[in-house]
Amino acid sequence: MTNRPYHHGDLPAALLTRAETTLRERGASALSLRELAREIGVSPAAPSRHFKSKQALLDALALTGFERFAEAIAASQEGAAETFADRLDSAARAYVGFAVDNAALLDLMFSVKHSPEASEALGATAHRWSDQLLDLIGYGQSRGEVREGPLERIALPVFAALHGYAGLAVSGVLPPEATEHGLDDLIASVLRGCAPQ
Repeated sequence: MTNRPYHHGDLPAALLTRAETTLRERGASALSLRELAREIGVSPAAPSRHFKSKQALLDALALTGFERFAEAIAASQEGAAETFADRLDSAARAYVGFAVDNAALLDLMFSVKHSPEASEALGATAHRWSDQLLDLIGYGQSRGEVREGPLERIALPVFAALHGYAGLAVSGVLPPEATEHGLDDLIASVLRGCAPQ
């Protein structure tokens, strides 16, 4: 048996990349620091220098997921027109697109952030995307395109609708005709719900 070297160019990034692949292919229960080390080609003890436990690895994976999620929503606003409807449309498509492309990661993100062992950094990063949604609702209010009221109360149905639709899309229960026009219909419904009364 040969000893594998510890040295790796960027071991934390390599571990997270491989962990996300494992998560996507086999689920969180299949994640093991020892197995990840074997797959990457480093010693079994090497991952513990960066992640003290499987929970620490899951936290880091969720944290990078929330960072990418917030980046996707921010990027969706860069080319959007100024109306609230256009900005919401872009954000909704980014949200659902991220969820469909990263279903296992999104499940992990939302389950790990509620764990009592979750780090403060994870908690702060987990709120970036929801703050973006609140800012978007506030933007719509400032333009007179969204009804007045507490941002959280207006945003909750928006989030619930998007998250619910994304869950249905990921699970494959949407019929083909709903898949084609479903998101358009959902966005139209959300816009009606946000409209000034």
